[in-house]
Amino acid sequence: MKIGYARVSNQDQNLSLQIDALKTAGCGRIYEEKASGAKADRPALLQMIDHAREGDAIVIWKLDRLGRSLAHLVQLVSDLEHKGIGLISLNDPIDTTTAQGRLVFRIFASLAEFEREQIRERTVAGLTSARRRGQQLGRPEGISESAQHTARVAESLYNEGSFSVKQIAEKLKISKSTLYEYLRHRGVTIGAVRAK
Repeated sequence: MKIGYARVSNQDQNLSLQIDALKTAGCGRIYEEKASGAKADRPALLQMIDHAREGDAIVIWKLDRLGRSLAHLVQLVSDLEHKGIGLISLNDPIDTTTAQGRLVFRIFASLAEFEREQIRERTVAGLTSARRRGQQLGRPEGISESAQHTARVAESLYNEGSFSVKQIAEKLKISKSTLYEYLRHRGVTIGAVRAK
């Protein structure tokens, strides 16, 4: 059985072009979804996958209607393949119900894996090169100039002992954890308990 899946990114777009093409392709059932492709939670997609049985083929208008990314698409098609469910894309050279279509998709999957490896290798090489040049990696140490001013005021109020940590944080409009961070930055020894 051919099962169709049609998706548009938002409520204003129309599904009719995809639905007409899926009907023409012979889909006995069509699942419709109006949701962004970036969303992980797509109920109609999940329902369709749950409904599909071994020997069925899921038919889509284009590959970008199905997967959030190439990696997600590869994973989805692999999961379908393990269940004995094919994938046919009407506007891409993909039909995993045939040997040639499976080969094409595996080439896509290999390219996706190659791209991920290339990105990882470039990142590692860039980090190694930066370290060799003595470049500091990660977040810069210390705090900004305006935060340093707030830290000085916080230190003064804290050492005065007239205000509780909570009161100082409220006066300076910062959280208690940020106050403690500023005090540590200023080298203040923080007492175990403050009475106020």
